[in-house]
Amino acid sequence: MRTRRSGVVPHIVARTKRGTTPLAGGELVRTIAVVGATGLQGRAVTERLLADGWAVRALTRTPSRATGPAPFVGAEMDDVDSLVAAMTGAHGVFSVQPTVGSPGAPPGFTADDEVRWGRNVAEAARRAGVAHLVYSSVAGAGRDEELPVNVAAKARVERALDLPATVLRPVSFMENFTGAYALRDGAVATGLAPHVPQQLIAVDDVAALVALAFSAPGTWIGRAVDVAGDEPTPVEVAAAISAAVGRELPYEQVPVEAIRAVGEDFAFANEWLNERGYRADVAATRRLLPGAEDLRAWLARVGAARIDAFLSGSAR
Repeated sequence: MRTRRSGVVPHIVARTKRGTTPLAGGELVRTIAVVGATGLQGRAVTERLLADGWAVRALTRTPSRATGPAPFVGAEMDDVDSLVAAMTGAHGVFSVQPTVGSPGAPPGFTADDEVRWGRNVAEAARRAGVAHLVYSSVAGAGRDEELPVNVAAKARVERALDLPATVLRPVSFMENFTGAYALRDGAVATGLAPHVPQQLIAVDDVAALVALAFSAPGTWIGRAVDVAGDEPTPVEVAAAISAAVGRELPYEQVPVEAIRAVGEDFAFANEWLNERGYRADVAATRRLLPGAEDLRAWLARVGAARIDAFLSGSAR
């Protein structure tokens, strides 16, 4: 389903009150409740907030099976009361939901599921008296045009943010190139046109921006910002990966008709990226976060090792 919609102006209100602040080591330490703490973004945000001195309450459906550096608290995104209980006393909430068709999305997960979960988190944060919610949306969600289902779903969540909030809209993640999502049969393979620039960002840079927003609420509450760290073409992505891992991985475009056989929504999403794209401002992102990584910097730091580990494992 394609979605035609008017321009998004999230109903983000001014800050009204601060959450309670527990004592730790004689100093006031504010707590951030991280929704989706076991996912890609949630883990990165948890680690960054802890490194920056925040206390973190990691929310997950199954805390007894979760492992990580922060204490886990049980909460279901389909259960607002459980979310309120898990958020009560927290200063802030980081909210992220799975995206339809993305790696890690639950089987059968739909755009309506994503919207319901995102709205439930926002409602729970409002009821818990949270002072600041940071929502991870997607670049392009604020545009007045026909949007792919995954982008339109996040725009619908944005419109439900009736509390002091910041909306971060990242582009595609560099981490998408570390596994079977884009690495197949000895090639980098996606539905994207070979020579059309595609915007990317490292998940750790999203986490850094989340931490930045929580650290300066007076600057960030009420803002919605599209963010990107680089914009190489798919052919350039494949060349950079090949150089970083020391083996040739050519780029192969998956025909759009093959994608359409899987689903019209997925085909339209690829066509939208090829013809319109995210259009985030890379230079503006670097002004917000001067250390934002381009693809080669990310590959040198962590990406190449992860890709090499995947390729070595898939070859067995």
